[in-house]
Amino acid sequence: MTRNLQLSRLFDGPTPNAAPRPQTITGAHALWMELVRQGVDTVFGYPGGAIMPVYDAMTAFPSIHHVLVRHEQGASHMADGYARASGQVGVMLATSGPGATNLVTGLATAMLDSIPLVAITGQVPSHLLGTDGFQETDISGVTLPITKHNFLITRAEDVAPAVRDAFAIATSGRPGPVLIDICKDAQLGECELLPSDQKIRPPHRQPNPGLDPAQLAEAIALLNHAERPLILAGQGIIKAGASAELLDLVARIDAPVAHTLLGLGGFPASHPRCLGMAGMHGEAFVNQAIQTCDVLLAIGMRFDDRITGDVSRFAPNAKKIHVELDPSEFHKNVRVEVPVLGDAREVLQAILAELEQRSRSDWNATIDGLRSDTKQRDILEQPDNGLLYGAQVIADLWTSTKGSALIVTDVGQHQMWEAQYYPHEHPRTLLTSGGLGTMGFALPAAIGAAFTEREDEIWVICGDGGFQMTACELSTAVQENLNINIAIINNGYLGMVRQWQELFYEQRYTATPIGQPDFCLLAQAHGIHAQRVTERSQVAEAIAAAQAHDGPSVIDFRVVPEDIVYPMVPAGGDLSTMIRRPENAPTAPDTATDNAAHQGGDA
Repeated sequence: MTRNLQLSRLFDGPTPNAAPRPQTITGAHALWMELVRQGVDTVFGYPGGAIMPVYDAMTAFPSIHHVLVRHEQGASHMADGYARASGQVGVMLATSGPGATNLVTGLATAMLDSIPLVAITGQVPSHLLGTDGFQETDISGVTLPITKHNFLITRAEDVAPAVRDAFAIATSGRPGPVLIDICKDAQLGECELLPSDQKIRPPHRQPNPGLDPAQLAEAIALLNHAERPLILAGQGIIKAGASAELLDLVARIDAPVAHTLLGLGGFPASHPRCLGMAGMHGEAFVNQAIQTCDVLLAIGMRFDDRITGDVSRFAPNAKKIHVELDPSEFHKNVRVEVPVLGDAREVLQAILAELEQRSRSDWNATIDGLRSDTKQRDILEQPDNGLLYGAQVIADLWTSTKGSALIVTDVGQHQMWEAQYYPHEHPRTLLTSGGLGTMGFALPAAIGAAFTEREDEIWVICGDGGFQMTACELSTAVQENLNINIAIINNGYLGMVRQWQELFYEQRYTATPIGQPDFCLLAQAHGIHAQRVTERSQVAEAIAAAQAHDGPSVIDFRVVPEDIVYPMVPAGGDLSTMIRRPENAPTAPDTATDNAAHQGGDA
């Protein structure tokens, strides 16, 4: 304790008029000092033998709050949720072996969605590397394909530089996760402490090549001459803070805006030129607009298969402009006429400086016609038939929260209903796993988001399958007394897989009916406020009760089991071959018998 007190005083600053003098600290203390210097205030982790020196040194740094998770995968998703909600780097800690390997899913999730994370793992002493020592795993080798960079630290003096470089790598260029694996002897070994007034060597950053004038000129020429331009906005708009520039661009060229899933919120949903989400579960008129446009401006997105469908038939009439920070994405999935390398905000500012003002009233009238022909039925106006549909829960949640909540979804049908029925006005108000599609993401990610400086009302939307994957983190939410509301869209199935089985596998529901505990009793066992809802008329009242409760809350929404997310592009199809929403049916089939069986069959 005396050593820790001395370290804290030294880090607070040198004594006035005192000459700086070299001091030594352990690698573990150097780690925490550098995290403080990087502005870290919260870390998520789980201790173990190979990282015990780091945890022991943590007591000297009370400015950092440690959140004890119940599973290391939870730590990775919490750090991810923290990063998505705040725009800062999320930090997680784990021990060697199984502790480190339990982070793998979270690292892959962050890698595919470009989320800046720093994972710090303990490792066996350096002299035991390669001996198959107790809880030794080559976590650097395991995670090499799913991180931007890895460090294996065997000396105390390398700890602080590795942390600095890790933060620089995680946040520069296209963001992503970085792993620092620190041998136990490096944590215990000593290194020289830099006085707090001494300049620290800045991390190496790649020089910014600047915008290419030729690329910009080509893009501007195409946009100026376009008759039917369309903007496809991805997460890059949100990450670059380019929403204002996108609004200016739309005002200048009068073009509609479609979104990727991760791009929702980057452009106000209430804007008359906002079309909503495109792709596999985008509305038909959005995809028709993409297939009809003559110039497609794609910003900060990677043309993944959920957006394009059959790439050979994607936007066949359009000249394509791709604005992207990562040059490896150019032509990877879709050939484009004009690749523009650069930060989305800087590129849009440069384009706006030269772009002509022009109205596209005929084009927008065409899209409005498509919209009126294929628009989904307003689920808020559908009569209550005694059944409860997942989309209704989402729509009523939007009404009850006035569309201003921070929504964190899991993956599946509920995720797509959220994208369709909960319009987002602002960036970073939807947190979801896009590229990896990680079930179990929502609850821990929402816990991480709760530790940011935001004051949003937080709602988790998850399915009964994904919720069971990380339900252990309810204990973490209680331990931290977090105001997180959890809406379980409970249909008794692995819903999206069941949907595919119904549509493409002749209704062979193999391994998709899923048993479950009584979610209300499970919540109550944690001391959590819990409710069960079986009818539409109960939804608003249950949401209001959760909003009024201080602390975590769970609502078990028992919805129609055999419901389908419409519309849908079949796998391998193009955006013109959508399975459309039935015109003479509610959002889901009328399956009262199945629903009654589901209601009575759960514990």
